[in-house]
Amino acid sequence: MAGKGYANPEVFAALERANRLVTETGAVGTPFHFSVLHGLWASNQNAGAIAAALEHATNFLSIAQSQPSSGPLLIGHRLLAQSLFHSGDHRAALAHLETAASLYRPDEHRDSALRYGSSDIGVTVFVMLSWALWHRGYPDQSARAADHALALSRQLGHALTLANALSFASRAAVFARDVATACVYCNDCVAIANEHGFPQWAAYGRVVQGWVDAQKGQATTGIARIRDSMAAVEAMGTRATAPFFLTLLAEALTLAGKIEEALAALDDALAKAAASGETVWDAEIHRLRGELTGRLPYPDPAKTEDSFRTALAIAREQGTRGYELRAATSLARLWREHGRQGEARDLLAPIYGWFTEGFDTADLKEAKRLLKELT
Repeated sequence: MAGKGYANPEVFAALERANRLVTETGAVGTPFHFSVLHGLWASNQNAGAIAAALEHATNFLSIAQSQPSSGPLLIGHRLLAQSLFHSGDHRAALAHLETAASLYRPDEHRDSALRYGSSDIGVTVFVMLSWALWHRGYPDQSARAADHALALSRQLGHALTLANALSFASRAAVFARDVATACVYCNDCVAIANEHGFPQWAAYGRVVQGWVDAQKGQATTGIARIRDSMAAVEAMGTRATAPFFLTLLAEALTLAGKIEEALAALDDALAKAAASGETVWDAEIHRLRGELTGRLPYPDPAKTEDSFRTALAIAREQGTRGYELRAATSLARLWREHGRQGEARDLLAPIYGWFTEGFDTADLKEAKRLLKELT
C-alpha cells in the first residue's frame, strides 16, 4: 500500500472481517492478528477517525504486552503515541515514544519494521519523537531526534523510509519556524518520492514547499502549491493532518494579504478537527484566528483577545509548551498595545523562563524581544 493511504472502504471491510475471524478462531496475538490490528489502526488514523484509531492502538498494545517478542510491543507504543499525539495528548504521546525509542534495536526489529507498515519502525519512532519533543518544549532535542532519524534512514538505504523521515522532519522544522531546514527536507522528500513513485509522500513534501514559498515572499506560488497538494492527498483517501495543512494555507494567504480567505481556511480547519477528533492543532488555529481578526479593517480587540486566551487554554490543557509560548507571546503583544504592560510581562515571563533550550529558535527569540520591550 505504499503511497496510497489506507482509507479504501473495501480494504477496511476486509480487515474488519479478518479481525472477527481471528477472534472466532482463537488466533489472538499471532503475527497475522497484529497485521490486521495494524491495518485497522492505519485505516482509521489515515482517514482521520482518531478515536477509532486510538481504540485499535490501545488494543494492539494491550495484546503485545503479553507477548514474548519485543517487536509488537515496540510497535504498539508507536501506534498509541501517534494517535495520542493527534488527539492532543502530548504528555502521554511523549511517554510512549520514549518507551518505543528505548525498545528499538535495528537488527532485532528490521523484520517487524516492514511487516507492520512501509517504513522502518525505528525511524518512524524517532521522527515522531521529534514532533512530541517540540510540543513538550524541547526544540533542540526535537532537532536532534529528527537528525538521528534521517541518519538512520540513510544507513538503511530504504527509499520509502527516507521519504517518510524527510516528510516528518520537514514538518518538525515548520513547527520550529525553521524555513531553511524545512526547505532542504521538503525538497529532498519530493525528489526521492518522485524518483521512486511515492505520490503520497511527494504531496506531503509539496505542501511544505508551498509554506516555504510563502515564507520566502512567493505567497501566490505557495498558495497554489499547498492547495494542489492538499487535493492530491485527499484524493488518495488520507484525511489526517488536514487541519495542520490548512493552517499552513492560512499563513500563506495572510502573507498574500488575503485575510478573509485565511480566516475561512481556519474555520475549515476547526470543522475538520472537530469531525475527526484531530484536535492537536486547535491551539495554533485559534491563535492564528486572533492574529487575523486583529488585521481586519475594523478589528475587535475583545475578539482577538478571546482567540488568544482560547489558544492558551488549549495549549496548557494539551501540554504543548511550543504552542503555549506562541499563544502567550501573541496575547502579551496585544496587551502591550493596549497599555497593559505589567499583565503582559507577568504572563509571558514565567512561560519563557520555563524553557532550558532552543533559545536560537524563532519563537523564543520573539518572546525574548517582547520581554525586553516590556521591562
